[in-house]
Amino acid sequence: MARYELKSEVTGSVWKILKAVGDGAEEGETLMILESMKMEIPVIAEDGGSIVEVRVAEGAAVKEGDVLLVIED
Repeated sequence: MARYELKSEVTGSVWKILKAVGDGAEEGETLMILESMKMEIPVIAEDGGSIVEVRVAEGAAVKEGDVLLVIED
């Protein structure tokens, strides 16, 4: 099984988490929403699979490059 990490592309905060560990994710699906400079930035699944780790919590500060969650296909 392959695993991949979804990383933050911006510095900001976690506004809303839409998926939890064990949930399925389809390619192109929004998994969480970040907030940066009063803009909402969706975090989108690159491939389908199952979420095995969520490494942030709602309201948490994130920096560009931080791992947000891990998906396994």
